[in-house]
Parts: sequence; structure tokens; C-alpha cells
Amino acid sequence: MLKDLFISKTRVKLLTVFLTNPGKIFYVRELVRMVSEQINAVRAELARMEKVGMLSSENRANRRFYGFKKEYIYFDELSRLVAKSTGLGGDIIKERGKLGKIKYAVISGGYVRRRPVGVSDVDLLVVGNVVIPQLAQLVKRSEEEIGREINYTVMTEDEFNFRKRRKDPFVVGILEKTRIMLIGDEEEIIH
Repeated sequence: MLKDLFISKTRVKLLTVFLTNPGKIFYVRELVRMVSEQINAVRAELARMEKVGMLSSENRANRRFYGFKKEYIYFDELSRLVAKSTGLGGDIIKERGKLGKIKYAVISGGYVRRRPVGVSDVDLLVVGNVVIPQLAQLVKRSEEEIGREINYTVMTEDEFNFRKRRKDPFVVGILEKTRIMLIGDEEEIIH
């Protein structure tokens, strides 16, 4: 089954489009423009992805539309991989050295799935000695790309550990929700 996942650069580009736009459907020519690949390569990949159960398709107004199936067995894992390699998650990992000494960087599952955000929801938590202007620049760029404000919180490691020990509702709320670890250890952040 793993051999079905990453067989071409066109597949990787298509996965990125589908998984950064969860719930959206696209027609073939739209995907061709988005991934900058030949139409035959895109059609072939779409057919293969549909055959292995990643995509569903339907005809509408003389166009064939494709959407990623949330029921696909590797949906969560692929979403996590895409979140770590593109957009804000990819930028944080790539720019890690310029952002200071980060112990943990966590992006919320709701952010990755593009769910509507509540006032108290946190899209990104960064723990450590962080160069805040550098992080703010990455966040601003991502906000422009996705068209909405990104709620983020920065804490020192001491503050985070203190608040975690005291079972601070804000920190507990972040840790209880689905999340993707960009930097740091999943078990260590919880315990």
C-alpha cells in the first residue's frame, strides 16, 4: 500500500493541493493550472489515485470533479506530512534556525483541516526562546496565503511547564485537541 502513495512528482503536487484544501473539489484543467504539469500526467495520476481509493469523482456540467476522500486509510498521516512540508508548518521547519531555540512547535488539527476558528482557538503554539519578529513575519505571510488571521501563542519553556503543571485551562485546551508536532516530541509535550 505504501508504494501507492508517492510514485511521482505530479502525485505529490496533487496531494498537496487536495490536502491543503480539505473538502474542496477540483476539475481537471483547474488542477493542471495549480500543479503546473501536463494534462495527460494529471489525468493519469487522478485515475491512479481514484483507483486506490484516495479520490472520489463526479461529473458536473461537462466537467469531471475530484475530491480527496476523508475516509482514505492514510488521510490523517498524509495531512500531517503535507502540513509539515508546506505553508506555515513547512516555513517553521525550514526557518527553524532563524527562529531561535524552539523546544516545541505545534499546529492545530483544526488549522490544517481549515475549520472555522473560534476566539479562544490557537492555531500555532511555539515554546522556547523565540525570535518573535521572525515568527510574526512567517505568520503574516501565511495569513496572506490562506486569507484569514492565524492565532498563535509563544511561551518560554519555563512558562509552558509551569502552566502545564498547574493544569492551566489554556494550555490543557491546546494539548487536548488534535495537533501536529512540527518540532519536538509528542509524548514529552504532554507529560
